Amino acid sequence: MLALSADGKRGYTANVGPGTVSVLDIPGRKTLTVIPISGNTQRIAISRDGSMVFTADQTKPQLAVIDTATNKVKTWIELPSEGYGTATTPDGRWLLVALRTKKQVAVVDLKTLKVTKTLDVGDGPAEVLVSPDGKKAYAACNFSNQVAVIDLATWKVEKMITAGQFADGLAMAR
Repeated sequence: MLALSADGKRGYTANVGPGTVSVLDIPGRKTLTVIPISGNTQRIAISRDGSMVFTADQTKPQLAVIDTATNKVKTWIELPSEGYGTATTPDGRWLLVALRTKKQVAVVDLKTLKVTKTLDVGDGPAEVLVSPDGKKAYAACNFSNQVAVIDLATWKVEKMITAGQFADGLAMAR
């Protein structure tokens, strides 16, 4: 539940139970502020340009968009259902949002901050990871024990990979 700025100077944590986001001064080793989001929040991601941080409200189908210049909620993105994990594409144009109860991944246009499409994936998508080349996205579907592979050129699920029980977190190694 931690997102770091590209320069490593700021950290943003999703504080699940309190429903807040803490903004951290990494070099100074201190908390700059705590931003109220909702009664419960989940996962966190930062835009490629570092201007926005995203975290999912677990009480309503919406995603908080935090302006990193002001450390305040700038706006909310309406979602088809409660969101969970998010990931941006390398070009900074799209944000993918896991929709656990809908068995879908939503695609948000970061210019308009609106959902443009949804993709059907396995049961319980929790985390999304985008490959560094921006060609594929992976959605960990922990209730169906699968990882969905999404082709970002066609916006189609290319295949489902069988994973271990409760596949959740994702990381990419070189």
